[in-house]
Amino acid sequence: MNALTPTAPPLLPGTAPDGKTMTLGVMGGGQLGRMFVHAAQAMGYATAVLDPDPASPAGLVSHHHIQTGYTDAAGLAQLAACCAAITTEFENVPADALRTLATQRRVAPGAAAVAIAQDRALEKAHFVRCGVACAPYAVIDTAAALAQVGEDLLPGILKTARMGYDGKGQVRVQDRAALAAAWTALGHVPCVLEKMLSLALECSVIVARGTDGSMVNFPVQRNLHREGILAVTEVFEGNLPAALAAQAVAGARAVAQGLDYVGVLCVEFFVLSDGRLVVNEIAPRPHNSGHYTQNACDVSQFDLQVRTLAGLPLTQPRQHSPATMLNLLGDLWGLHGTDSVPDWAAVLALPGTHLHLYGKQQARPGRKMGHLNVTGATPDQLRATALRAAEILGIAAF
Repeated sequence: MNALTPTAPPLLPGTAPDGKTMTLGVMGGGQLGRMFVHAAQAMGYATAVLDPDPASPAGLVSHHHIQTGYTDAAGLAQLAACCAAITTEFENVPADALRTLATQRRVAPGAAAVAIAQDRALEKAHFVRCGVACAPYAVIDTAAALAQVGEDLLPGILKTARMGYDGKGQVRVQDRAALAAAWTALGHVPCVLEKMLSLALECSVIVARGTDGSMVNFPVQRNLHREGILAVTEVFEGNLPAALAAQAVAGARAVAQGLDYVGVLCVEFFVLSDGRLVVNEIAPRPHNSGHYTQNACDVSQFDLQVRTLAGLPLTQPRQHSPATMLNLLGDLWGLHGTDSVPDWAAVLALPGTHLHLYGKQQARPGRKMGHLNVTGATPDQLRATALRAAEILGIAAF
């Protein structure tokens, strides 16, 4: 009996007459969970995190930290016992665990939607059903499927169907021989081959959908990736042509509607060199590219995650400032000497800078340690400040 239905009463924040504080739970203890916890606590909820890492960023700041694996029956029972509703902060939380929790508590997003996001083949099929254009592709899960790949899909990018993120589990292939070798190198696991397209830029749309079907969205975010990891997000009026932005918003809403989604969903797109828009993938959670909303909008993506989970009203977000988000990777630590720390004082001396660090105890190359949001009065002023901040931090210009 998943209690997440349109007729279920909202879970109001604060302390109930019985003296208990309404508690919201999250599967996963990373930085997205940490920011969800902060948003929930600011609204008056208590929070619980299930994550096996005793030093998980979300667990360190939550009221309750259940230190078990994501499929541990006792841990799931403990989470269900202390929470009125439960969400997830990363897409690879086992869908079966969410199904188990949903028999007792509100769960958003639901297991069915998360399962589609976890499998590129299912994800591509969903895009097709929704009528949202994606790159030409083929599913490769057997030797026969490999042999049937058409020449029109090469050169291409071979991606594992499951567990790929931040550029992992992906191999560029030029011809049939390279394709066969790549599939072997990936262990013959189910994969999706996507035709390599000429890209002009990347963008994303974050939508939030409630149990009653109401839906709101943030503006279209223009993104720059480096080595498969998001580096920079820029959001301001005119960052993309209006017609293209409207098409991206419509596509994202169609994808969420087709999933009967409840929660915050990020839909990533490619803009091709010929101006066409194709959907790339979805993330059933808040997203790096939406971090700017913490300082540039009247409600953040994490506020909306709380609202969708608790069944509270959704209001269309309003962006009050042009914004740029710089991803802060572990590579920045040690740039100016062993174990050195970035010059936060110099960065924070710049107007409109907002530092968010995730509380991770060890910096490693490629590890997401935090982000810097920069807001400005105008896009030109914003860009100048963001580029100066990047220069101080040792981030390449954009």
